[in-house]
Amino acid sequence: MRIRLLGTVGALVLLGAGALVAASPAGAATVFNVRTYGAKGDGKAIDSPAINKAIAAAASGAGGGTVLFPAGTYLSRSIHLKSNVTLQLSSGATVRAAASGMDAPEPNAFSQWQDFGHSHFHNALMWGDVGDKALSLKLCSNIHVNGVTFTRGGHFAILFNGCHDLSFLNIKVLTDTERDGINVINSWNVEIGNSVVRSVDDAVVLKSDFALGRTFPSFNIHVHDTTILSTENNATQFGSETCGDFHDVTFDHLKILGAGKAGIGIVSMDGSNIRHITYSNITMTKTADPIYLKIGDRHSCPNHPPVGSISDISISDVTGTNAVSPVSSSTEFSPTIAGASPTHKVSNVRLTNVKLTVKGGHPASDATIVPPENNTKHAPSVYGTRPAYGWWLRHVDGISFVGCTVTFDHNDGRPAWLTTDGSNVTISGGTLARGTGSPYDIGFDHVSGYAVTTTKTTTGAAPRIHATNSTPL
Repeated sequence: MRIRLLGTVGALVLLGAGALVAASPAGAATVFNVRTYGAKGDGKAIDSPAINKAIAAAASGAGGGTVLFPAGTYLSRSIHLKSNVTLQLSSGATVRAAASGMDAPEPNAFSQWQDFGHSHFHNALMWGDVGDKALSLKLCSNIHVNGVTFTRGGHFAILFNGCHDLSFLNIKVLTDTERDGINVINSWNVEIGNSVVRSVDDAVVLKSDFALGRTFPSFNIHVHDTTILSTENNATQFGSETCGDFHDVTFDHLKILGAGKAGIGIVSMDGSNIRHITYSNITMTKTADPIYLKIGDRHSCPNHPPVGSISDISISDVTGTNAVSPVSSSTEFSPTIAGASPTHKVSNVRLTNVKLTVKGGHPASDATIVPPENNTKHAPSVYGTRPAYGWWLRHVDGISFVGCTVTFDHNDGRPAWLTTDGSNVTISGGTLARGTGSPYDIGFDHVSGYAVTTTKTTTGAAPRIHATNSTPL
């Protein structure tokens, strides 16, 4: 399926009660005027049958065509997209969702493996506020959306599954009072750039579920030059639905304005192997957990696949401040890298020039906390208070910190770094804040191969290193 949604600045906007307006019709193309097919455009008659006839006519011709909406208000139920069709709304044209009568959700024999919103597509609208999704696509290719604004997007503003060769450029997803922003599921060759995504639930999230009765590898995905906010969940996230594998994904030049959970989140809960992931040039503020990597074992995919993996991750030139939830200043979690067990470790993660300022404020007694092993839940909250105010690592191998800084806003009695059950963990050129009453600055517990070099406190002192049942490199 080849689809184009075109708009100029301020064009193709989802407003209030499900209205969509646009300006500046496209250039030369075979044009199919919805009025010719019976649309009234008076805001009273249901125009979706006429609109769908115009779309079908455009799709039936060689090379497709443009469906034109002259000025007017088009009250509509579900509108069905087809291949090789461009929708273009003239200045003063509005498509408004009807209060009822949208397509019913289709049956799905695989719905047990993910929630309702992921399992059904036909109940979605391209626009409107009474559908489960604003734009929903499956098994599509060559989708290009440019200059479009989505508001009041339902459960998901944009969701696509099993699609490839898609671009979303210069878009705005403004679903601050609804749920998810953009869900990229089982898809590849995807670009999201020069955009704004604001949501309550996950903002930009990559997933792999079993809604299609199979999975596809997700790869060659690039998210760049975008401002992102998730008031209650994750700004950028892999998972939690993670049946299939992910590789070669890049996030760069992002401004994260808040996350009720993770600013940068990677979880493999259902057997996914997540590798070759790059983050760079990112600023974030008001993130409850700035960076969160976790392997779990939830068994939410058919045939109970083995535990997955997270490996070959690069995070560089990241700055995070005011690390608390945007909706609750009491919700905060230490940056975390946690494998599922000693035999399923997060591996080969390189962090370079990552500078984080966390809330702090915990007593030295919290340094003895042992977070539970919880492999069936994915959120940062499952570990509770960590025994380090900065980086807490468990079940890891090959983790390197180069030129990284971690400080706090309020004195904290916990160490800056603590690794439990790991191997080949190195810290070089680092800077840390030392809390009054803290027992040590950097801790290693059952770590085979560790090294701390050219690292100092914010006052220039050498770090106090505490190693238990551990061996240096």
